[in-house]
Amino acid sequence: MMPSAAAGEGEDDPVPLSALQHWLVCPRQCALVHLERVWAENALTAEGRLAHEAVHAPKGERRKGVKTITGMPLRSHALGIAGVADAVELHATPTGVVPFPVEHKLGRPKPHRADAVQLCAQGLCLEEMFAVPVPAGALFYGRTRRRQDVAFDADLRVLTRRTIENVRSLLAAGITPSPHYDPKRCDACSLVELCRPKSFERPRKVAAWLARLVEEKA
Repeated sequence: MMPSAAAGEGEDDPVPLSALQHWLVCPRQCALVHLERVWAENALTAEGRLAHEAVHAPKGERRKGVKTITGMPLRSHALGIAGVADAVELHATPTGVVPFPVEHKLGRPKPHRADAVQLCAQGLCLEEMFAVPVPAGALFYGRTRRRQDVAFDADLRVLTRRTIENVRSLLAAGITPSPHYDPKRCDACSLVELCRPKSFERPRKVAAWLARLVEEKA
């Protein structure tokens, strides 16, 4: 989903939460979206955008012991990140209210931790906003119609903070990384025609062939 706010243009601009997921999937994709403001939709991203717009429509729901708020703005001044949560459940406990973020994804669970990092960053924002520990959240995948709980353990928190710094460095540098073609990743990306990763592979292969030729004749 394309971010709704610009980022990286000033020292005080927060890193968008969506950029963390983009960076872990592909740093070049992150730069194209958040630095160059490049975006293109395919059927999957269009479906995902419409689904997020429906989820983000601000509303509150209440069931026993739990109040759910959709489209909640999030921000951590300490970490310099900001975004909007699809949904935040406020669980009533004997010690007070504990927020529980729920991020909606169109597809299926993935082999990488990009979705978990985006969710954990939401949890870190909520910890600062509510001044309480937020130990977990959940990812809801549209294809499976299942909710997957995610514990915000020490390893995930370290990865999330490291990703925040990596994205901040990328945005501060203002340089878009060169592409590296990966069929599984690139062919499903809506930006593949704008990124053109295959066109960068050919010169590298020619350069490698010339280098080998020189070595053989040396």
